[in-house]
Amino acid sequence: MNAQLACVLALAAGTYAFRLVGPALHGRVTVPARVQDLLTTGATVLLVALLATGALTEGHGFAGWARPAGVLVGGALAWRRAPFAVIVLGAAGATALLRLAGLP
Repeated sequence: MNAQLACVLALAAGTYAFRLVGPALHGRVTVPARVQDLLTTGATVLLVALLATGALTEGHGFAGWARPAGVLVGGALAWRRAPFAVIVLGAAGATALLRLAGLP
């Protein structure tokens, strides 16, 4: 067996184990409220960091002003609880219009 196949099998087994642990331990393990709050905050921080990285960078540099503006439009629409399709189309439309106007 080559090393690449062994790695794929190990990752598959680990993924299956993670998926199995949730239902197997449900109701048996109680997580304190403070830990739940920290996990929620950690997940939020990771999502914001991913959003900032995707919105502000392209390659090794700044992505230009049109993309962050489109993300802001999408965020504003999401804040107003618009339907998902409206959010995506609004963000893409704002970015496209700004790029059409000459903003990078």
